[in-house]
Amino acid sequence: MLDGMTEPAHIAMFSIAAHGHVNPSLEVIRELVDRGHRVTYAVPPVFAGKVAATGARPVPYRSTLPGPDAAPEAWGTTLLDNVEPFLADAIQALPQLAAAYAGDEPDLVLHDIASYPARVLAHRWGVPAISLSPNLVAWEGYEEEVFEPMWAEPRQTERGRAYEARFASWLAQHGITERWDSFVGPRRSIVLIPRALQPHADRVDGTVHTFVGACQGDRADQGDWQRPGGAEKVVLVSLGSAFTRQPAFYRECVRAFGDLPGWHLVLQVGRHVDPAELGAVPEGVEVHGWVPQLAVLRQADLFVTHAGAGGSQEGLATATPMIAVPQAVDQFGNADMVAVPQAVDQFGNADMVAVPQAVDQFGNADMLQALGVARRLDTEEATADRLRETALALVADPEVARRLKDIRAEMAEEGGTRRAADLIEAELPGGAGE
Repeated sequence: MLDGMTEPAHIAMFSIAAHGHVNPSLEVIRELVDRGHRVTYAVPPVFAGKVAATGARPVPYRSTLPGPDAAPEAWGTTLLDNVEPFLADAIQALPQLAAAYAGDEPDLVLHDIASYPARVLAHRWGVPAISLSPNLVAWEGYEEEVFEPMWAEPRQTERGRAYEARFASWLAQHGITERWDSFVGPRRSIVLIPRALQPHADRVDGTVHTFVGACQGDRADQGDWQRPGGAEKVVLVSLGSAFTRQPAFYRECVRAFGDLPGWHLVLQVGRHVDPAELGAVPEGVEVHGWVPQLAVLRQADLFVTHAGAGGSQEGLATATPMIAVPQAVDQFGNADMVAVPQAVDQFGNADMVAVPQAVDQFGNADMLQALGVARRLDTEEATADRLRETALALVADPEVARRLKDIRAEMAEEGGTRRAADLIEAELPGGAGE
């Protein structure tokens, strides 16, 4: 808190134009504002309204990354396709951000894992930098088990070597001598996911990373949803905001649940699918481009999800059984884990890469299944019959309900928004962290 301080601290947050990177931070930002701090938030203009609603002052900058509603193919298909745009964006964004903060440098920098300029600016300003990670973090052995194998082939190519040289040169220009692959790892990190979703949690360095769990807020500004009368079971189907162009899958969901006695289906199809592509739908099916997901989940009995980080933890926080249907390579790790503890050691080693926008979804489906609260179905397996069969088994399983109840209790103990704000305040000049 601000007791004894003569003026509010200036805390600057930096992120990118992606729902899964901005949304997890918003409640923490709101809490810091409520505690009396002056908070600015550097973000592309498309998210300025969301930021302003927290009480923080948006600092808009121009980004060259695909926008939040870009089609998946805009990100490319290879590791270098994914990482090169982030470096190019960082290089062009840094002068903008330096100019925007000239004469109003913050006391502390908060940053998303994908915001490389924030780390450079914190170095330049000589202030602490804390990562607000919206997804899983590296564990001891991650470099040998995941990073090096994934980069072995790209590093043998001219393109890969050029990427590394450009990154190193950019850092050197700003007085940073450490290797680029070390630079992208935070020195201090507050992790905005439940520890239950972290692979190899026992091997995560607790002096660097602190798990505070989901920081969701009440989401009242997103609207409400009411369970229809007579609905014995409610199932929500949502593939998030990016990989949603799956009309055939949605038709299977309608077939699976539309005529299932006592069931009501809430189907979110996103921006890339016209509801008309689904054909006629039964009375017990509602189709939307977007829904207030958390409001629906608080009343749902089943969640069919792409296993992104946000959806996965919302399912856990509401104790909702899940069918994980990953839609992109960054989500497969989350769905793949088999329901035995020893399988965690095999999580995602072939899938995880050091790509910020993807890391939060790798392994979620696997982890959920390993926790005993979900079942994974690949898209080609997710026929109406398999979906229905899996759904009925999940919602009738008392062990699934018990595990969800236990995990929800564990998440509550992690502290959430208030603990995140406490940890941030401790890192301020003169705070308890000094």
